[in-house]
Amino acid sequence: MKRLPLIISIMIIVMFLAMWMLERDFTEIDFQTRIIIPAGASALSGFISYFLFR
Repeated sequence: MKRLPLIISIMIIVMFLAMWMLERDFTEIDFQTRIIIPAGASALSGFISYFLFR
């Protein structure tokens, strides 16, 4: 449980950066799709970091 705050902070950073990049470079993408992509990216990064930060 010690690594949970680290994983959550990584997920928030990934979501923020993905939203920023989509807003900046890909404005033609629908808003719903722009929400789904960062959510999936943050979930995947959280899953990977959970197993890599042992």
